[in-house]
Amino acid sequence: MRKLSKYEKETIINWNEGETIASIYTFNASLKRRLEDFSRKYPLLCRLERSTPEGSVTYVLDKSRLSIRLVPPYSEERLATAREYAKEHGFQVIQTEEKIA
Repeated sequence: MRKLSKYEKETIINWNEGETIASIYTFNASLKRRLEDFSRKYPLLCRLERSTPEGSVTYVLDKSRLSIRLVPPYSEERLATAREYAKEHGFQVIQTEEKIA
């Protein structure tokens, strides 16, 4: 067994309109934890189907329990408010420069 690169460690969501279940194959540690917790709490809605020695898992779950959230970028006003809050509460502000291609 060889070590996989980050590029090879993918997440695949299989979803088709003809079935009521979706399949999630992933190496992502955070997603694996979330799926494990969810399957323990709701075993009738989500179950571990397979895990591999390389570190991937495949869960099958009811499609009605899966959603994808798209998050728009923050406005300059919201970023400024967050910076002020951080300064007032002792958080370190990290400056980043946008790279122009």
